[in-house]
Amino acid sequence: MSKKGRRRRDTPGMFSAAGLVRYYEESDVGVKLKPHVLVALMVAFTVAVIVLSKVAPP
Repeated sequence: MSKKGRRRRDTPGMFSAAGLVRYYEESDVGVKLKPHVLVALMVAFTVAVIVLSKVAPP
């Protein structure tokens, strides 16, 4: 690797030099659901609430 390429990687970028650094970390904590699975669950929940309200009124 050339010295020029190495130097470019070591120096901070324009945004970090200006103080515009992102302070977040990407984390893999939480439940991962695909969008179509979430929509299907919400439709099933809605149908269950409607059916239960007809079967056993409050």
